[in-house]
Amino acid sequence: MFLLKAVKEFASGFLQAAKQAWWVEISTHEPQCLYYFGPFARSNEAEAACPGYIEDLDGEGAIGVQSSVKRCRPIALTIVDGQPY
Repeated sequence: MFLLKAVKEFASGFLQAAKQAWWVEISTHEPQCLYYFGPFARSNEAEAACPGYIEDLDGEGAIGVQSSVKRCRPIALTIVDGQPY
């Protein structure tokens, strides 16, 4: 189990460094936040994870939740009112 985790972390790091990683980007209107979840090796893995992230934010009372899956390299995992958090 430890070896599998180590390999997955290495692969995620490699994908991130190569800018090939897929990320879930979720924005909320209230509070005004931008969240990044990932990295994922495949877009379908990121898509499959979206409902869980959205459900968590809905449960916390977020309003105006929108999501997308994209290849990117976020500068921060959470951005509040335009500022990295």
